[in-house]
Amino acid sequence: MKKLAKGKAVLYWMQQSQRAEFNPALETAVARANALRLPVHVGFALTAYPGANRRHYRFMLEGLRETERRLAARGIGFCIRQGPPEEVVPALAKNAALLVGDVGYLRVQRQWRETVAQRVACPAVFVEGDVVVPVAEVSDHAEFAARTIRPKIHRRLAEHLKPIRPVSVAVPAVGLAKRSLALDDVEAVCRRIGADDSVPAAAGPGGGRAAAIRLLDRFIGHRLADYAEDGGDPVRDGCSGMSPYLHFGQISPLEIALRVGKSDAPRNAVDAYLEQLIVRRELSMNAAWYNPGYDRYDTLPAWALRTLDRHRKDPREFVYSRAQWEAGATHDPCWNAAQAEMVRTGRMHNTMRMYWGKKILEWSRSPEEAFETATYLNDKYELDGRDANGYAGVAWCFGRHDRPWAERPVFGMVRYMNANGLRRKFDVQAYLERWLGPDAAGRLV
Repeated sequence: MKKLAKGKAVLYWMQQSQRAEFNPALETAVARANALRLPVHVGFALTAYPGANRRHYRFMLEGLRETERRLAARGIGFCIRQGPPEEVVPALAKNAALLVGDVGYLRVQRQWRETVAQRVACPAVFVEGDVVVPVAEVSDHAEFAARTIRPKIHRRLAEHLKPIRPVSVAVPAVGLAKRSLALDDVEAVCRRIGADDSVPAAAGPGGGRAAAIRLLDRFIGHRLADYAEDGGDPVRDGCSGMSPYLHFGQISPLEIALRVGKSDAPRNAVDAYLEQLIVRRELSMNAAWYNPGYDRYDTLPAWALRTLDRHRKDPREFVYSRAQWEAGATHDPCWNAAQAEMVRTGRMHNTMRMYWGKKILEWSRSPEEAFETATYLNDKYELDGRDANGYAGVAWCFGRHDRPWAERPVFGMVRYMNANGLRRKFDVQAYLERWLGPDAAGRLV
């Protein structure tokens, strides 16, 4: 451990937890700064992230613009600079007594932190704050499925389901302003950094904590009570919409869990939502943390690889190219509607995400090609793409976190889904008309 430096401030390197509230790393930085009688600065490195485009950057920058204001209200400085974290953060930490960082679960995020910790002269500590129960406290290995991780999470849940109280800033960051990108015009910032503009901004709510809280209030007030019945229905739209905000760390899963837990909704609805927010989401973090190849086909469970390999030469009724997939130009209106929802809004209901991924597997030349196509489309269009949750969702379509089922062509023993299953769950025609227009009537496969 490096010795504490005689610095001018404590630097919090913000990356995963892009918020000023319910942020354990930020509160740790404030507490340590108070003990040293130093101000706190927050630094953010705006870098080229693999797979990110203007859609993602705009949503993120909208949130960071709001976060900058909220930090200033607490007497905390904020600096955002263009460049890779390995260069930006050590430069910002040049006169820091201590560097505090948040925790990321993906390969590139972990590599950034390892390199930065080596390059800064001051000590560096990293605080986990984007799960409810820290990953290493739950398990020391990649869990097989939700059923194996669920009891481990629940054993530790009560001790972590507690509010995070903001720490008052003892020494405001006054007169220590650092050169920073202006966030008044997020479109200008996108142009400045050369963000890929092939994907337009998503239709729907923008980024930031205020937007997340409005959605959460609406969900708790009008939809949560029926979540156990309606959460899986893409037409009734009974979901919370929190996934993009969780991905960018604009809202804490702990804050959501506490708000939902204190609501007047029936217990079965609360439990159903917390299962998704905590157990299923944190299973994904576990998968990324303990399986560095989380986004590669060859890291699927051995049974899935074997069964898909045995069936790789099975005849496919349809085979589509990546361009056809991306354009939503398949024979299946259900699949095309799901793709249209994602392309326009940056979101896709989880029921349709599962069907969407299964059909890519069924109608691609090989399972490897299907895996690459699903990952590519998810990362390009989903606001919550490039995320442990998204990679686990794609891999689930190919057998991860699942078990063998009855053997069938193409899929082998990997779970199968079809349009008839969708019809049993919700009004498919209404979904088609929403995303493909009124002329979708009568085009069901």
